[in-house]
Amino acid sequence: MSHILVVDDSPVERLRAGMLLEQETPYSVEYASDGIEALEHLEARLPLAVVTDLQMPDMDGMQLVKAVRRKYPKIPVILMTAYGSEDIALEALMAGAADYVPKSRLESDLPDSIASVLVLAVLDRPHKRLARCLRHEELRYELDNDVLLIPPLVEQLQHVAMDMDVIDQADALRFARSVMEALRNAIYHGNLELPYDQIKSADRDPESAMQLINQRLREAPYRDRRVHVHAVFTRDEARLTVRDEGPGFDATKLPNVQSNPMQLTEREGRGLVLIRTFMDETLFTPPGNEIVLIKRSQHRSPS
Repeated sequence: MSHILVVDDSPVERLRAGMLLEQETPYSVEYASDGIEALEHLEARLPLAVVTDLQMPDMDGMQLVKAVRRKYPKIPVILMTAYGSEDIALEALMAGAADYVPKSRLESDLPDSIASVLVLAVLDRPHKRLARCLRHEELRYELDNDVLLIPPLVEQLQHVAMDMDVIDQADALRFARSVMEALRNAIYHGNLELPYDQIKSADRDPESAMQLINQRLREAPYRDRRVHVHAVFTRDEARLTVRDEGPGFDATKLPNVQSNPMQLTEREGRGLVLIRTFMDETLFTPPGNEIVLIKRSQHRSPS
């Protein structure tokens, strides 16, 4: 399991995405022309991830997302969306897709998307039977502005949510992606007050990223700020509060992707769009430097 499966009925678009992934990531690429062929591929050999177009004959991307979620919940599916299909893309995200990439920005966004979903791979736990006895877990962290702390913290929170049966394998990646985006926003946009365009260029150029971040970390007031994480887990829900020490922002101006799916194609606010799509509830505390992520158990007792 060391390859990525690219699914598209257009040979040109298939090759475009595949060549990009082989050039920009360490993974090999294999191909399928529609959802049916993709499922046949998965039955023969499992890929690390599936990158699929939405609009395809016979079995489209939406049907493929649902089938992969049902049969192979550990395999993340990333959508390639064309302009005008945002409403379908939103539906697919809610049905189980791990991420989306507009085809107009494939070169800039697809390698980053692959890197983000694969770093959050779910690990099996040997003590699952004991974990089923757990009824309440509360964790508090105070983090430096070090993005290298994000993956291990996300993994820890992901595992607790799974141990408490708040999420299953099918939701584990989406839960982890939401937490990761909240933590990245708290460090980059909250504490360091870096605008989106600088963060995007930094992600593509690690050397520039370090120069930019180190400059802020040497300057007041950025260098003294911390990220505070408070996580409470019960059998009914996971409630995660992420607070930075930055000036905050006006949360009322955030895009509402539910009422306007066109927001899926916007660059700025992408992380918050994913958070609001993957979590059951998202709350902002004035002045906008604290976000509460709520994920409810599908097995909780009705109130």
